[in-house]
Amino acid sequence: MRLLVHVEGETEEEFINAVLGPHLYELGYWSVKARLIGNARIRARRGGIRGWQVVRNDLVRHLRQDSNCYAALMVDYYRLPQSGGRSWPGRADSVEAPMESRAGHVETALRRDLLDLPDGDSLQRRFVPCVVLHEFEALLFSDCDRLATAIGRPDLSEPFQTIRRGFDSPEAIDDSPLTAPSKRIAKLNPEYQKRIDGINAARSIGLARICEECPSFSSWINRLESLLQIN
Repeated sequence: MRLLVHVEGETEEEFINAVLGPHLYELGYWSVKARLIGNARIRARRGGIRGWQVVRNDLVRHLRQDSNCYAALMVDYYRLPQSGGRSWPGRADSVEAPMESRAGHVETALRRDLLDLPDGDSLQRRFVPCVVLHEFEALLFSDCDRLATAIGRPDLSEPFQTIRRGFDSPEAIDDSPLTAPSKRIAKLNPEYQKRIDGINAARSIGLARICEECPSFSSWINRLESLLQIN
């Protein structure tokens, strides 16, 4: 079974290839690859994520080129444009939903948006989006001891625990430009390198532990695993 995961950054790209892929291979997938949305390496220097119509065109083209392949998506909720030509379905009205439901609200809207196409039923059936409520680093607060050890700062375990105890789940750690999960880690450890340290921490913590602590992310993993039951 083949899966192509469209991601918005190099950290997520590495996470898919180094952490999610090996897990799915053990279950029966035989190809799991990450693909940067648009030219994300250039965009990272300019800031911002591409508009939904551009991303949708990429997804649809991929799904139509390979009718036996599935497409997933991993993006940060708070970075999605809410208005104008780059807006993403469901993002603007999701703010009316409870915080814990907002990412799922957008995921449903993204899948529903494909139904407007002539082959929409097939496309949306093979599309499995994951909207991370805040950002990748939130998942790392699933195990603060391992996070601290993996980044070479075991002394930061307790400060990380203090942050974690302030929220119902790691996924709820907030979206302020100053206090987002990555900002909190970098403030305590200015040497933190997102792509290297973040992936080392994710490997150390493991998907099982992340899924125990992060219900929205766990739901996505469950959906990917369940695809094996219908193929």
